[in-house]
Amino acid sequence: MIVGITGGKGGTGKSVIATSLAYELSKKYKVMLIDADVDCPNDHLILSIKRIKEKTVFQTIPKWNYKKCIKCGACSKACKEHAIVFVKNKFPIFIPEQCIGCKACIVSCPVNAIGEHRKKIGTIYSGAREKLKFFSGESVVGYKESSRVVSSLLNFVNPLIKDYDYVIIDTAAGTHCNVITALMKCDFALAVTEPTPFGIHDLRLIIKLLKILGLPYKTVLNKSTINKKLKLKGLIAKIPYKESILKAYCKGIPIEDESIKNLAKAFEEVLI
Repeated sequence: MIVGITGGKGGTGKSVIATSLAYELSKKYKVMLIDADVDCPNDHLILSIKRIKEKTVFQTIPKWNYKKCIKCGACSKACKEHAIVFVKNKFPIFIPEQCIGCKACIVSCPVNAIGEHRKKIGTIYSGAREKLKFFSGESVVGYKESSRVVSSLLNFVNPLIKDYDYVIIDTAAGTHCNVITALMKCDFALAVTEPTPFGIHDLRLIIKLLKILGLPYKTVLNKSTINKKLKLKGLIAKIPYKESILKAYCKGIPIEDESIKNLAKAFEEVLI
């Protein structure tokens, strides 16, 4: 069973729920935790896991053979990311930061003057905390199309998934490509929110996305004691706003609050 821990708004405690649930379940089951928030991975910090580098992630970028180039501008027209600037009678000007590696420029060149080169866009790591197996990806700072790093991470762990009872994928916040890429791998999702106007607003957005993807889900209300009157449909658990949880989080100690144990129990019952 592959489960995505997601949420529209950042800061709701999504990573806290993902790490705590994964650690609690690992006491009874074989569990893999995947930190797919590659722009800002932090699950290893929450669990005090020392990461080990497994693989460097590369992306294809164009490389011009100026002896063949006829300065026609076809590559610039084909590039929807505006990574290639065309000036009449000049060789193409390439902006690597804009390139997403789609290869449209290579295909469009009428004289085959564009070959393939590559650049580093991220890294895949592994680690463990007691019985809990951990993997994460981290994109290069400033690289915008980091869903490619998410895809590489999921492809890397895919051969190993069959050996585990539960795979917990901690997605990035929001409803963008990174999140969609991670959720498309999942069988079920937990949407984490908080009892604030922004939290509820963005919960609606992530639920809309989950419905579009056809992914069954339940909701987890974190920091629930901030607003005890709030009622949500499909609620599986409430996690209180407690000093003990905050201290464990800051120290990188697995959170073993009673509410987490209740969440794990409810989670098992839902997925039976």
